[in-house]
Amino acid sequence: MLGQLLLAASRSGVVRRTVSGFPLTKRVVQRFVAGEGVQEARAAIERLRDAGLAVTVDHLGEETLDARAAEDTADAYLTLLRAVEPLKLGSRGEVSVKLSAVGQRLDESMALEHAREICAAAAAGGSTVTLDMEDHTTVDSTLSILRKLREDYPATGVAIQAYLFRSEQDCRDLASEGSRVRLVKGAYREPASVAHQGKTNVDKAYVRCLRILMAGKGYPMVATHDDRMIAITELLADRFGRTIGDHEFQMLYGIRTDRQEALAGAGHTVRVYVPYGDDWYGYFMRRLAERPANVAFFLRALGGK
Repeated sequence: MLGQLLLAASRSGVVRRTVSGFPLTKRVVQRFVAGEGVQEARAAIERLRDAGLAVTVDHLGEETLDARAAEDTADAYLTLLRAVEPLKLGSRGEVSVKLSAVGQRLDESMALEHAREICAAAAAGGSTVTLDMEDHTTVDSTLSILRKLREDYPATGVAIQAYLFRSEQDCRDLASEGSRVRLVKGAYREPASVAHQGKTNVDKAYVRCLRILMAGKGYPMVATHDDRMIAITELLADRFGRTIGDHEFQMLYGIRTDRQEALAGAGHTVRVYVPYGDDWYGYFMRRLAERPANVAFFLRALGGK
């Protein structure tokens, strides 16, 4: 129930203004967001690199219906990629793109062209792009754009949200050689007509999708902070003859950093999802919705504890 309320709040302008107005909010947000500018993002990326972690970087923002704002977002990614090029991260430093932030709801062809620009810039640095998945109404469009991008940039990845009823079939379709799929549970408020409801059902759906990807020939990117899911991933890797280098774990910036470093220390590729930018509200509220512990952390900070 709390998670559903927070997801609803993530789209409320009134709650946005209230939360953003708390003097301590931005200090708390720093736990989950690397900063507002590209230099702050670069500094966070360097720290993670030095700790043995890979990164995928997200310039925060979504759902624009303004062509200029979509262009500005694409330009922000190009600026970021130029800024981190001297770090020579290669495949250990990719970017994550929400297509709605580069014009998907306004004009799908516009979003495709902006995404192509970003893919080209990433490829020039030896890296790639993963398309974030948003609410269920965007899935078909996102997968269509993915197919077109992969014609020129075959390493382009995509996120699949396990809680959607359709996701098991999407995973089957995407489990081919060379395909990169980030499996997440799902972070949007979806109706019971299209998505599993309740933690137990979502967890079971996640395992079913994970099994399909691990049994396939692609490159699964297992996005989880759950020790049970990590253990299941390792069991499935053994069952299907996978090696430590043909899949990876992904975790969010600022969450379970000790676990991130422990997995990396054991030889796993661990990629940290690093968000930055000033449009942090929606992302921040979804992180609160995912874990009650995050809400407690926020409330303690607001109370000065």
